[in-house]
Amino acid sequence: MKLKVHTQILIAIALAVAVGVVLGERVAPIKIVGDIFIRLLKAIIIPLILASMVAGIVSLGDVRKLGRIGLKTLLYYMATTTLAVVVGLVVVNLMEPGAGVDIGTETGSEAASGEVPSIASIIEDIVPANLFDAMAKDKVLSIIFFALLLGVAISSIAEKGKPLVAFFEAFNAVMMKITGWIMHLAPFGVFALMAHTIGTMGLSVWKPLALYMATVALGLVIHAFITLPILLHTFAKYSPVKFIRDVFTAVATAFSTASSAATLPITMDCLQENTGVSNKVTSFVLPLGATVNMDGTALYEAVSAIFIAQAYGIDLHLGQQLIVMITATLASIGAAAIPGAGLITMVIVLKAVNLPLEGIGMILAVERLLDMLRTAVNVWGDACGAAVVARLEGEKLNYKPTSG
Repeated sequence: MKLKVHTQILIAIALAVAVGVVLGERVAPIKIVGDIFIRLLKAIIIPLILASMVAGIVSLGDVRKLGRIGLKTLLYYMATTTLAVVVGLVVVNLMEPGAGVDIGTETGSEAASGEVPSIASIIEDIVPANLFDAMAKDKVLSIIFFALLLGVAISSIAEKGKPLVAFFEAFNAVMMKITGWIMHLAPFGVFALMAHTIGTMGLSVWKPLALYMATVALGLVIHAFITLPILLHTFAKYSPVKFIRDVFTAVATAFSTASSAATLPITMDCLQENTGVSNKVTSFVLPLGATVNMDGTALYEAVSAIFIAQAYGIDLHLGQQLIVMITATLASIGAAAIPGAGLITMVIVLKAVNLPLEGIGMILAVERLLDMLRTAVNVWGDACGAAVVARLEGEKLNYKPTSG
């Protein structure tokens, strides 16, 4: 029986810990395997962003025809994802899980060098003056902006755009295949990076990892049990306590499978049967949410980026953290269709602020459990979104009216 990639990664981590402890600093030469894996990830980022985001936008059809429901849904999803990232940034800055780890001061100094950009320059940099120059310089926000613009433009010209639709769908399929191949190499890359980390730092690396996990979990709990229920109470007038009971099966399934797509039929059934949200709303809001709404993933990426910066002794100023927020929010749009979405979009966020990609090897040690947690939050966010949109559309839900 062929083991799943995440199982192979867990085995690789266990072996890496043993090898790192036994060989110590003598394991250093193996890092070249991890470096090659990181270089492969770097190589696919720009074409992957362009392909996956354009394909994702054109799959929605002409955005001008999405109508009332579409506009409300997209605004809700963008708002909740942004709020999730803000929660993550606040929590990680308060808890500082990577403080004192100091695993790469030289790399950290190099990454942190340069002038502090102003908010205006960050916004200006989103719009590329030269697309190919932006690609060559790995300006991730510029590529994301252009991909979104291109996708909307292709969708809006209907029949004339079909050749480009077919091209980007094929381009995206090719990039998915290449990404899949690279993900099959992930166990080897993770083994090399983790063995090197343990060999040079010892088992002390697990202490900040435990605090990192707690930081991500706390951020997810705040978003899931405070932010989203407030939105549900305010806009859907639905009792959050009753609502979590109504959709608990879907959230539990998301946690156990770590897949929003696999949970989709159950989420639709829970909402239609238990809450009274119509098929009209669920059949649009939920599939779209499984594609573009990843609150938990965006929060996780923001926390992870700041944690890696702290571990490398890099002080990210407000402007750079704003870039993290924007990138994590926008990168989540194209994440769902990507194999190993959390890993790939993490690379996108780290590249946006020039953080060392080698730090990924450390956080992958606890990736699987965090993947389950953030997927549960993703699905919970989708379900809340469906209730909010249904209520805004005037639907009568099976709820206990809240005061106000």
